[in-house]
Amino acid sequence: MTRIIITLLASILSLLVNAQESQQVLSNLEKGIDIAVSVNNITSNKGKVYFTLYSSKDNFYQRVAFSKETGEIKENSTRIIFSNVPKGTYAIICFHDANDNNQMDFDGYMPVEDYGTSNNSRSMGPPQFEPAKFEVVDVDLKFEIIF
Repeated sequence: MTRIIITLLASILSLLVNAQESQQVLSNLEKGIDIAVSVNNITSNKGKVYFTLYSSKDNFYQRVAFSKETGEIKENSTRIIFSNVPKGTYAIICFHDANDNNQMDFDGYMPVEDYGTSNNSRSMGPPQFEPAKFEVVDVDLKFEIIF
């Protein structure tokens, strides 16, 4: 009889622990995922790095941001976090605003300030969504973007 009670209590305890773990996973999915992004090869400590997260191909090309962050530069590096990002397909563009005028500067059609994208994709012309895209599912993500 004692063995049955101990087995029953162990089973109930196991169910409670598993329920708490399942609730934690569900809670993480409901709150969203964090995306940490760093740039470690910035040419100077002047200005800031602006990061933009796009949530679809259409938004990317129409420049409709899902979220924006600004990174302070220290020792030629910066790091930001996009917090609570829901599941979906995204892409990131960032640029070094070296002269602190809150925009990317161009000489005609050519950028004069460094920039990069998620997946470190490079193309002739402006950044493209397809090579820069990534999926947010159920784990936090980290990207190092190279200028």
